Amino acid sequence: MTGVFLGVLVFFPFLGGLLAAVAGKKHADYRDFLADIVVVFEFLTAFGLFSIQSFAGEATFAIDGICGMGLHFQADGFRLIYALVAAFMWLMTTLLSREYCRGHANTNRFYLFLLLTLGATMGVFLSADLFTTFIFFELMSFTSYVWVAQEETAPALRAEQTYLAIAVLGGMVMLMGLFLLYHMFGTLEISELRAHAADADARLLYTAGGCLLVGFGAKAGAFPLHIWLPKAHPVAPAPASALLSGILTKAGIYGVLILSAQLFLDDPVWGALLLGIGILTMFGGALLAVCSIDLKRTLACSSMSQIGFILIGIGMQGLLVEGRELAVHGTLLHMVNHSMIKLVLFMAAGVIFMNTHALDLNAIRGYGRNKPLLKVIFGTGALAIAGVPLFGGYISKTLLHESIVEYGGGWQMKAVEWIFLLSGGLTVAYMTKLFVAIFIEKNDQKDVQGQFDAQKHYMNAGSTFALAGSALVLLVWGLLPHGLMDRAAAMGQAFMGLEETGHRVSYFSLTNLSGALISIGIGTAVYLLVIRKALMDQAGRYINVWPVWLDLENLIYRPVLRLLILLAAICCRVLDCLVDFLVVLLRRSIYRDSPLPHELPEGNVLTVAAGKTANVFGWLGNHTWRRKHPVERDYVHVLAVRYEELKENNMVIGRSLSFALLLLCIGFLLTLFYLIWW
Repeated sequence: MTGVFLGVLVFFPFLGGLLAAVAGKKHADYRDFLADIVVVFEFLTAFGLFSIQSFAGEATFAIDGICGMGLHFQADGFRLIYALVAAFMWLMTTLLSREYCRGHANTNRFYLFLLLTLGATMGVFLSADLFTTFIFFELMSFTSYVWVAQEETAPALRAEQTYLAIAVLGGMVMLMGLFLLYHMFGTLEISELRAHAADADARLLYTAGGCLLVGFGAKAGAFPLHIWLPKAHPVAPAPASALLSGILTKAGIYGVLILSAQLFLDDPVWGALLLGIGILTMFGGALLAVCSIDLKRTLACSSMSQIGFILIGIGMQGLLVEGRELAVHGTLLHMVNHSMIKLVLFMAAGVIFMNTHALDLNAIRGYGRNKPLLKVIFGTGALAIAGVPLFGGYISKTLLHESIVEYGGGWQMKAVEWIFLLSGGLTVAYMTKLFVAIFIEKNDQKDVQGQFDAQKHYMNAGSTFALAGSALVLLVWGLLPHGLMDRAAAMGQAFMGLEETGHRVSYFSLTNLSGALISIGIGTAVYLLVIRKALMDQAGRYINVWPVWLDLENLIYRPVLRLLILLAAICCRVLDCLVDFLVVLLRRSIYRDSPLPHELPEGNVLTVAAGKTANVFGWLGNHTWRRKHPVERDYVHVLAVRYEELKENNMVIGRSLSFALLLLCIGFLLTLFYLIWW
């Protein structure tokens, strides 16, 4: 019976989105009310299913016959954790959207795709086979793409092109991997992949896994397919940015976890690959965030960096033999931490943008000086993502760091450890920059600062509940590492192939605290010596020193794509000319044209006979009654022309009729399909 609730979690938001969009045509309040009902019901359903299944075990739900393979859903510990996280995030962002979207254009469209994406995301996290994962993964990409283009500004439209291109290309490569995997195994059931992978051809398995990694890694924002992430977040509405960063990237990580736990469990080659990608993503994102002076772009680059931390955890799962539990628990907890942290930070950024209509740090500088609640909310997220002890990010980063230390190894792993600590330090630096700029420093324009300080009512009750409630959950989550975080990690560990339970980690021992203290020390030094000295001008304004030309999309991807299109066009033109040349050559040599023995130059037999008869009467007339005004006319040609015109008219009418009949048949087929389906 509980399996039915899986179908409700997936499909109810689709229905709710359509109803909300229709209600919005009547009045915005009707739409907002319906959207609130959908997300509240979704959260209560997810929470109830989470509570029930923690005692009752797994639940399944299937719809057979869809695309030949059917749709299959499953609820285990990990899937339920992320269904609950997704439902909570949609609940809070929808509450914020009431105020944030008020007065914006195309709000009905935003709410429609907000709820459609909720259903698609639930379909991804609850999928029991990779076919179902793929269907809802692609659906999620197309529905969330509307968020990026929502404002319809020039940057938004360019960002949505990048987002959609990465999504489509990643999906196509993923589909090739699925074809290969199904050809090898004859099934795409996630629970059966591990048994088949043990006897599979290694080359084919790595090829299929690599294709799937491209698709999932693109959505996760992993290097070098991260290019959509820093551009999509700043232009999307803040509630959408929170979901893009906090939950949709985790849909990509969900796929990577399936590959790592089912196809490449305990595979050191696969682990080393993900570790390398994770290092580049982690450090590259942190470096971009340090240089950025746009609030939401900084948070977007931070998301890229935190995805790198998670990928390092997944990589260490493949490398570790002893102590694998550290990597498994650290990966899961950092996923949840990052989701909750970015929910808080992006919603806070939305409140700031909602009141200032700016994101540049120099323009919003000093906005939060006289706003203690917003300061506490933003500070909670900043301290958590920086890995400060007593906050959630510290626990997950400590586990990931200890997994690197546990592996040991030579200078290579020592270098990985120090890059990990340095990236953590850069996180401290750029979050300190944001907090100081917004909540401590004063705006260099006194009248603007006066307006900021005088503003008391900067968010309504619904937005206050969304931000304060999210920050409170994040705070409590971090303060109870053993009571909440360890239990959640143990509940989700089976999904990653870990069954046994290890020892209890002493998170606040001097050994574990040392890693966090090193990162905090590095971050303090970077903030004081780099950001305050090199990334600010003499007037004390923040500057972006990142070279404009150093953009992978404009530097590599778009030129390469244009070159490929040009080469394809040239090849097609050459082949087209070659075919024409061969046809002409053959017709002038082997297949030389020769007149048919009875071929008529024009018209047909009837027009020729009638034309010759008419020519005789014309000749007689010219020599008798029309001698003074003879008419010279070849009736054979005239009748042939009339015949060709008649034939052409009949062909046009026939084609038009054929087209109409074709449309009529299509209409009948669609009606028949509707009657059979419903």
